[in-house]
Amino acid sequence: MMKKIKYLVFILMIFFQTSCTDWLELEPPNGLIRNEFWKTKEDVQAVLMAAYSKLASMNRMLFIYGEVRADMLKGEYGQPVKERMLMENNIYSDNTLTNWADFYKVIDYSNEVILNAEKVQAIDKTFTDYQKQGYVAEAYFIRSLAYFYLVRIYKEVPLVLEPTESDDVDVFIPKSTEDEVLDQIVSDLEANRAFAPSFSFPTKEENKGRASKAAYDALLADIALWRFKYEDVIKYADRLEQNKQIVLLPTNKWFELFYPGNSLEGIFEIQFDSKLQQSNSLASLTNRYSYQYSPSQKSIEMFGFKFSNELVRGEGASIAKYGESNYEIWKYIGQSPDGQTRRSGDEYGSCNWIVYRYADVILMKAEALSQMGNYTEAYELINKIRERANMPALKIADNQIAYEDAIMEERALEFAYEGKRWFDILRMGRRNNYARKDKLIEIIVSNVPSTQKRILATKLTNPLGWYLPIYEKEIERNTKLVQNPYYKTVK
Repeated sequence: MMKKIKYLVFILMIFFQTSCTDWLELEPPNGLIRNEFWKTKEDVQAVLMAAYSKLASMNRMLFIYGEVRADMLKGEYGQPVKERMLMENNIYSDNTLTNWADFYKVIDYSNEVILNAEKVQAIDKTFTDYQKQGYVAEAYFIRSLAYFYLVRIYKEVPLVLEPTESDDVDVFIPKSTEDEVLDQIVSDLEANRAFAPSFSFPTKEENKGRASKAAYDALLADIALWRFKYEDVIKYADRLEQNKQIVLLPTNKWFELFYPGNSLEGIFEIQFDSKLQQSNSLASLTNRYSYQYSPSQKSIEMFGFKFSNELVRGEGASIAKYGESNYEIWKYIGQSPDGQTRRSGDEYGSCNWIVYRYADVILMKAEALSQMGNYTEAYELINKIRERANMPALKIADNQIAYEDAIMEERALEFAYEGKRWFDILRMGRRNNYARKDKLIEIIVSNVPSTQKRILATKLTNPLGWYLPIYEKEIERNTKLVQNPYYKTVK
C-alpha cells in the first residue's frame, strides 16, 4: 500500500489539462501507479514537462534568492515578513524560504526521466534513440541547473541521483560537498551536451524554453566562473559564440528581451503565457500597487534621469518613475520602454524569466579574461555591452579589482531584477580566498536598519553566514543532515 501511495503522489501532476496541445501542457494522467505508467514516449515527455513546469512555478523564489539580499531592491510595507527577514539577514531555520523541497521536486522529475527513458524505449518501438537522448539531455540540464542554484544558496546539499519514489533508494542521505555536487553536474553536462537539441523545435517558445546546446554552454560557463576556472569559462563562451542563432540585440530592440521575449539574444527562458494560465508571479510582485518591492536608492541612482543620461535600459525600461521617490520595477510589467505602457489582459504575467541571455555570457567571458590579466580583450567586451546600451566607454585601470568593480556594475545595470545580483556579489566575495569580503558585507548591510548594521557586519565575517540554513523540518526528517554551523550559534 505504501508503495502505491508513493506512486500516486508522483503521478498527481500539477499544472495543466491533458486536452491542451501546448508543449508545456503534457502531463501524466492522474491516478496511475508506476507499473501502469512508463509505457510510451509520451509518458517520458510528460514527466520532462513536469520538471519544466515545477521550475516555472518557482519563479518568485528564484527572484527572491537572486535579489533580496543584494542592493537593487527596497522592501515596501506589503513585503512578506519571511522575505523581509531574509532581506535583513535575520535568517533562521524555521523560515520557509530555507526549504529546498521545490528544488528537489524538479530534481526528482528529472531523475525519473533519466532512469526510465531507456526502459520505455524497450516497450515503445516508436521511441527513437534521437528522441530518447534528447529528452534525457534536457533532464540532465534541468537537474544540473537546480543543483547549481542549490549550491549557491546552501553551499553543501544532498546529491540525489535516483528517483525518491523507489523503495530501494535511501532518501535520507547526508550533504555532499560543493565540489562533489559541481563535479557531478559538470560531468553530466559534458557527457550529454551532444544530445541536446539545437534550436530544432517548431516554435520559438520551445527553442528558447527548452534546454539546448547553447543553454548547456551558458550553464557550463556560469559554473566555471563560480569555480574560478577562467580558461573553462572562455572555452564555453567561445563555443557559444560560434552559434550563429544567438546574437546580441541592437540598441533599439533591447526591451524586446522582456516584451515580447524569446528574442534572438535569449538562450534559456522559463516560459509564461497568461492565456494558458501559465503566469509569472513577478508582475504582481513588482508592480507598485502590490507595495512589496520597488527599486532601491542605488537602482534609482543607476537608472534615473536625475542621475544619469542612460536611456536604453534606464528610467522607462528597467524602472519607471511616477513621482519624487515613487518608482516601479518595469521589466516584468511594461509593454514598451516608455515607463507608461503596461501589459494588460492576457499579457499580464506573461513575461518570461530569463535564465541566460547572450549579454550574460559576454560579461562572464570579460570577467574571466580580466582575472587572467587579459585586460585588452576584457575591455572590448565590457564596452560592447555598454555601446549596445548607448553608454560611453569606460576608463578602467589595468588591475583585477578595477575590472571586477566595473564588471559588477555593468552586470547590475544590464541584469537588474533578473535574479543575478546576489550570486554576482557572492562570487566576488568568495574570490581569491575572500580577499574582498568587506565589500560583500558592505553591500549586504546596505539593506538592513541602521541599528543592525554593525552587529550584522560582525556576524557576516563568517562566510558560512552568506548561505542559508537547512530548513528545520528537513533536519528533523533526515537525521543524516548536519546544519550549517553558522546557524548553530547565530542569535
